[in-house]
Amino acid sequence: QVQLVESGGGLVQTGDSLRLSCAASGRTFSGFVVGWFRQAPGKEREFVSRIIWSGGDTRYADSVKGRFTISRDFAKNTVSLQMNSLKPEDTAVYYCAARPVAVGRYDSWGQGTQVTVST
Repeated sequence: QVQLVESGGGLVQTGDSLRLSCAASGRTFSGFVVGWFRQAPGKEREFVSRIIWSGGDTRYADSVKGRFTISRDFAKNTVSLQMNSLKPEDTAVYYCAARPVAVGRYDSWGQGTQVTVST
């Protein structure tokens, strides 16, 4: 497992942008898949995006394709989620998660950061 710390949430208006970051404490993300998930009030947690640290392969939920971009910074050992054209339905607590490439289940989770998009 790896300790994760998210940052960058906040309150914005429809159409604005936010950038979330996920940092690993005590180790690098080498050999890991790093993902972003979100959970809105009264709803189940859902997948948003993920990146394979070593190869850079990315994947997105259909609801965020074309608006969100996940990226990695080797120097800072962080994974970021650039969120553009935000909508009220993007309002949720966003969680960073990580898993070893060979493991199917995410076993490391951050504490979450609130993103609120007002109309």
